[in-house]
Order: sequence, then C-alpha cells, then structure tokens
Amino acid sequence: MKDLYPPIEPYASQMLAVENGHRLYLEQVGNPDGIPVLFLHGGPGAGCEPYHRRFFNPDHYRVVLFDQRGCGHSTPHASIESNTTWDLVDDMEKIRRQLNIEQWLLFGGSWGSTLALAYAQTHPQRVTGMILRGIFLCRDEEIDWFYQHGASQVFPDYWEDFVAPIPEQERDDLLHAYHLRLSGDNDIDRMAAAKAWSVWEGRTASLHPNPAVVGFFSNPHTALSLARIECHYFINHAFLYPNQLLLESDRLADIPGIIVQGRYDLICPMASAWALHRAWPGSELKVIGDAGHSAAEPGIRSALIEATDKFAKALS
Repeated sequence: MKDLYPPIEPYASQMLAVENGHRLYLEQVGNPDGIPVLFLHGGPGAGCEPYHRRFFNPDHYRVVLFDQRGCGHSTPHASIESNTTWDLVDDMEKIRRQLNIEQWLLFGGSWGSTLALAYAQTHPQRVTGMILRGIFLCRDEEIDWFYQHGASQVFPDYWEDFVAPIPEQERDDLLHAYHLRLSGDNDIDRMAAAKAWSVWEGRTASLHPNPAVVGFFSNPHTALSLARIECHYFINHAFLYPNQLLLESDRLADIPGIIVQGRYDLICPMASAWALHRAWPGSELKVIGDAGHSAAEPGIRSALIEATDKFAKALS
C-alpha cells in the first residue's frame, strides 16, 4: 500500500487578484519543469491543507494548489459575494494563464470533483486527465441525502448535534434554516450554526473515527467559510442545471480519468461515482472496500497516489 510523499514546502506562492475584490492564495510545489497538475480542494469553502501537497511525486509534478474564493488564505474570508461555480471555473483559467500552463491534470475530491468536471466540460482542450475522489454531482437528491434525510439514519447521534441550532418547527427544510442563520447578522448564531454544520461533515467523513479530520472541520476559521459557502452553493443548486454534469459528460470523451470511491462513503454515496463512470467511457473506477469519504483514509490515500504515479508515467 502506498503512502504520502514526504512533507514539502512551496517553491513559489502569491496572492492573485480576481474580480469583485477577491484575492486567491496560490502556491506551487515540486518540480517547476514537471507535469502540471491542479489540486482542487473540497467544500466548497474548505481550503487546502499541507498534506494535499503530498499526493504527487515532487520529482515528476509541478503541483498548483489554490484556496478557492472565500476560504483558506484567500480573501475576503467566508465571502459569498461573486462566488459561484462559474466564477471558480474562470479563476482556474486565470491561474492557468498566469502560470503559462498550456494543459494540466486535474486532481479533486468531493466538491473538488464537481469543480473539476465543470471545468473539464467547459475547457476540455486544457485537460490532460482527471483523478477524482468521492464523486459529488451536486444533484438535489445528493444534497437532500446529507442535509435532510438519509445520512441521518446512519448517524442519529451526530445528527442530533447537527439539528440542535435549528428550532423543531424549521427542521423540515434544514438547508434554508441554516442559510438564514449563516447569512444573518447575529455573530453568535452564525458561528454556532457554522460549527454544527462543519462538525457534522467532519464526523461523517471517514469509516473509522478520525480526530484529525474532525479537528480541521471544527476549527472556527474553516467552519465559518465551509458552512457559509457550502450552504450558499447548495441552496442555489451549485449554479448547475439539473443533472448537468452527467448530461454533458460527452464533453469528457477524449479525457482519461481515474475515479477513487470509498464503498462506504456516506457524504457522497457511491451511486454518483457509478453513474459518472457509466457516462464517461474514458474513466476507470477504483472502489475502496474499507473506506468512507476522506482522502486521509489509508485505502483511498494509497489509490490516489497510485493514480498520480500512473499519470506521471503516461504523461511524461
């Protein structure tokens, strides 16, 4: 079983100004002359972590990581203004041009898989391949499963804490009830809602409890951006028309891909990965039988590194 490459520091970092006051934190690690790969973090609103740099052989890859609008080191923090899927797709193109990259490999999990698919379907000529984990197609049934009824049946104890900030009379529409509090002016209510929302996700992310994952999600800085931005995207159907990413999968025809999916992923259940794989003939699906959603789980981690090593050989 493969494990992460050794810790590595960026050889370059910068803040990139984009529209409407947003500034994106951008860093590069590995070999400046290597195969370009863009890392797309989850959420939306989670931001990058140092271990994300370590899925790639630093001798072979020029790894580009950035914190999407409103999260991580990007500013303004937790902003939902001018923050849509298509703003992020445009940001990716700005980064590509800024760094003089002609084509790149995309690597993304959870929401990162959503964004990778949206970008690849918009700019297929710029994508050499994709490595995707924990497929999230942002369909209403997926959002309803995790935030209204579905995962609640598997984690009733965690669910009780998730719904605690919401009065019982509002619990038939938790997404809008949370949105009301996360976009409101009451700082105490907003932070309480943000932490409950984010901790629910952190607790359910792995098959076996992982305090490090829960710790990241419960950090107030991460919790606020994750909850506000996720809720903003989800009440707007991720700014996609119904089933868009599957219906436009023909645009991926010339793009090879590897999908890594935990069998027991209860945040993004395997049905979405299976549907994408069936609609995308150039994809290879690797099901990890002893894993949930998190990229930090050993089986998923190993499969992702195998995938980057495989693409390093294919693209070199």
